[in-house]
Amino acid sequence: MNSKPSGATGATLTPFDAWMLAIRPKTLPAGAVPVILGSAMAAADGRFRLPAAIVALVCALGIQVATNFINEIYDFRKGADTADRLGPTRTVAAGIITEQRMIHVSIGLVSAVFLLGMYLVYTAGWPILLIGLLSLLFAWAYTGGPWPIAYSGLGDLFVFVFFGLVAVGGTYYVQALDLSVPVLLAAAAPGAFSVNILLVNNIRDIATDRTVGKMTLPARIGGAAARALYVLLTAVAYLVPLLVWIEGYSVWGLLSLFSLPLAIGMIGKLYRSEGRELNAVLAGTGKVMTIHGLLFSGGLLF
Repeated sequence: MNSKPSGATGATLTPFDAWMLAIRPKTLPAGAVPVILGSAMAAADGRFRLPAAIVALVCALGIQVATNFINEIYDFRKGADTADRLGPTRTVAAGIITEQRMIHVSIGLVSAVFLLGMYLVYTAGWPILLIGLLSLLFAWAYTGGPWPIAYSGLGDLFVFVFFGLVAVGGTYYVQALDLSVPVLLAAAAPGAFSVNILLVNNIRDIATDRTVGKMTLPARIGGAAARALYVLLTAVAYLVPLLVWIEGYSVWGLLSLFSLPLAIGMIGKLYRSEGRELNAVLAGTGKVMTIHGLLFSGGLLF
C-alpha cells in the first residue's frame, strides 16, 4: 500500500486510516441494523439464539465491507472514481491502496465470510446457503461483471431486497427456522433507509456518473425525483412499526417515532444541499437509520 495524500484532506494517510476510508464506516448501519432488528423480532417471539445472531451480524458487516471494496475496484476500472468526484476519496483511484492489494483483501474477506456463514448453514439448512451465495454474488455484481447492477439503475431495488428483506428475514430464519409476514414487514424499514443512503450518494454524483455512463436511478430520473423518492421511503420506514404493532407485536416498537424529528430535519437538509454538502446528509441518513432501528428493536423487546 502506498502512503499517498488523501484527495479530500491533503494529509498523508496511515495504513489504518486508508483502510477505514475504504471500509466506509458511514455505510455500515445498512449491514448492522437489519441484523439487530431481525434478532429483536426473534427475541420477541421467544426464539432468540445468541451464537446465530452474532455470526449473522459479522457476516452481514463482512458482506457490506466486501461490497465497498469491490465497488472501489470496478469503479476505478470503469473510470467512475475521478478527481472530480464530490464524495470521499476512493483509495484505489487515488493510488492509496493498489488495485492488486484490494483484490487480494476482497478475496480473503469474501472467503472468510463464506466459511463463517457455513455455521449458519449447518444450523439452519440449505436456504441459508442459497441466501449467502446470492448475497456474495450481489456484492460482486453490484459494480462487477458485464452488466453491473449499479450502472443499470436497479441498484436501489437490490439494496432494498438484500439489506432489507434478505438481511432481516435471514437473521430471523437462522434463529427461528421459519419466517412470517410481520418479519418481512419489519424488514421494509431498514430496506427503505438503506436505499435512502444510496440515493443521497447517487444524487451527489449525478453529473460525474452520467459522464462515465453510470446510470444510477438518480442519474436516470433526476435529482428532484430522487429527492421525492427519499421522502416517500422515509414515510414507509416510519409506517412500518405501526403495521408491525397491528400484527400483534409490542406497542413499544413505536418508540422509533422519537427519531422522526431527526428524519424530517434530514429531509430539509437534503433539499437545501448540493454537491459535497450531501456528504453530511449521507452520514445523517445513516444516523437516522441507526437510531430508528435501535428504538424499534428495543421497543419490540418490552
